[in-house]
Amino acid sequence: MNVGKLDNKIALVTGAGAGIGRGIAVKLAAEGATVVVSDINEDTAKETASQLGNGSIGVRADVTSRESVDAMVAQAKKEFGRIDVLVNNAGWDKVGPFIDSQVSDWERIIAINLYGTLNCCQSAVLAMDGQETGTIINIGSDAARVGSSGEAVYSAAKGGVVAFSKTLARELARKQIRVNAVCPGPADTALFAAISEENPKLRAALEKSIPLRRLAQPEDLANAVAFLASDEGSYITGQTLSVSGGLTMI
Repeated sequence: MNVGKLDNKIALVTGAGAGIGRGIAVKLAAEGATVVVSDINEDTAKETASQLGNGSIGVRADVTSRESVDAMVAQAKKEFGRIDVLVNNAGWDKVGPFIDSQVSDWERIIAINLYGTLNCCQSAVLAMDGQETGTIINIGSDAARVGSSGEAVYSAAKGGVVAFSKTLARELARKQIRVNAVCPGPADTALFAAISEENPKLRAALEKSIPLRRLAQPEDLANAVAFLASDEGSYITGQTLSVSGGLTMI
């Protein structure tokens, strides 16, 4: 009988109805975790959860709403009694020159990527309090570390996520709650397809610039998250891991 790295763990993953988030949920479940699949699209959340097993459930949550986040966390705590792993994956971007961008888009990018992470972290940490264990993995971006043309506000928001993760790791270490950030490079997802729709040459250009010559697949990010969530990563906190095929080497 195979023993998973995350057997008997309760993991909450935001933005897990599709793309990287779904890949993370699939991997955590494969390692034995029961996954609370959270997404703003309730149908995709429940559909993903139904395929995972381990008693996983799908819930709708809007990470920009603290009330919605608190309800999500409360449901997870009521259903399973605890939360062992939080993965803040929900994100959104609109690519274009900063000079042409709209304030309304800034607000949405920051609300989802930065405030969403803040909301989920505070709510989940309050639920974890007293457990003397727990791990948080925040999905950042290599855009936060080296910049990315056309993603100025997204880079700023993800830079905030990276800095916040380091500080939160310091604050929570005495509670034995670990916090790390995983920073993807370009990934082969529906979101990337939508972003690159107007520039069909973007994919080929990126693949040429990535030393491993391919975009990341959701499972590439999921493998890193699963490691950090497991006991194998028990002495790692406050770190930022790029998963980018060598596109950035920091």
